[in-house]
Amino acid sequence: MNRLLLICILALFSFTASAQKPDTVKNKSVNDSLTRVRDSVVSKPVIPVILSKKNKKQYNPDSTHSPGLAFKRSGFVPGWGQLYNHRWWKVPLVYGGLVSLGLAVEFNQRYYKQYLRVYRLKQNAEQPGDGDSQDVKTLYNNVSGVSITAIEGAVTGYQRNMQLSILGMVGFWGIQMVDAYIDAKFIHSYTMDRDLSFKISPGVITGPVYASSNIPSVMPVLKLTFTLK
Repeated sequence: MNRLLLICILALFSFTASAQKPDTVKNKSVNDSLTRVRDSVVSKPVIPVILSKKNKKQYNPDSTHSPGLAFKRSGFVPGWGQLYNHRWWKVPLVYGGLVSLGLAVEFNQRYYKQYLRVYRLKQNAEQPGDGDSQDVKTLYNNVSGVSITAIEGAVTGYQRNMQLSILGMVGFWGIQMVDAYIDAKFIHSYTMDRDLSFKISPGVITGPVYASSNIPSVMPVLKLTFTLK
């Protein structure tokens, strides 16, 4: 009898413990499940910065830009090809070089004619006439004590300088044509990267120390630094 009573008491305790176990399914919050669904919809995928297309350099050469057209325009009118290539800053350089060479041609040609006239007058033992300009008359009087050989050398020198100036003008004309062609070729086929910078800063260079003096020589300089990014 006592044994049966003990078994009944143990069974009663076991039933009570099982009845007090919480139901996790019924206590589950509906708001938590809705929040998780909302977060999964709103959140965006994370894209690494390295794979972003914005960081990639875009190279877009202009295939419609004609190098031949730039070359021809520079041949017709100096600087026209540079304007076609949108290199505005080169136009003053082109005309500055051509004007300088043109002035050199005019200077040497003028003195070549004057010295040549004086040389012929000296060679024939003649005096300047009414048809000669005032510059020729002045030059004739200034070289009165100069030998004919020296005057002939001046004539040859001015003639040579005049010819060199003409050749320089023709060569400079051709150079600006080639320059326009090269710029147009780069625009047509390539894209020049602008990630280039340079910096000018003062500095000093120390010379070697000689045995006669313990003080090194110092020379001020300007340092030019190029940076490729």
